[in-house]
Amino acid sequence: MPCARFLNQDEVDRGYEAETGRVIIETFEQRGIDVMAVPAVLLHGHAPFTWGKDAKSAVVNSVVLEEVCKMNLYARQLNNFAKELPQGILDKHYLRKHGKDAYYGQK
Repeated sequence: MPCARFLNQDEVDRGYEAETGRVIIETFEQRGIDVMAVPAVLLHGHAPFTWGKDAKSAVVNSVVLEEVCKMNLYARQLNNFAKELPQGILDKHYLRKHGKDAYYGQK
């Protein structure tokens, strides 16, 4: 789940809503993430943002995001030294379902 940075004071003063959107776009572009493949972002100092092809899918994505966040919280409470998954494992989980050579579940 991408986590966007805090807005700086100049961005807040310039136009909070527009700059929030810009920071979200910046986060996805810097990491080369497709916004429809990962339809959510966590923004420091703000509630999460989710979206989808329609309102129903955006709500489903919100529910999924909340569950993922709870799972992470519980893992950290059980072991605050728990390490993040290595990028290779994250990529494998994602690409086997969504990559150009997807073989798991959807084609």
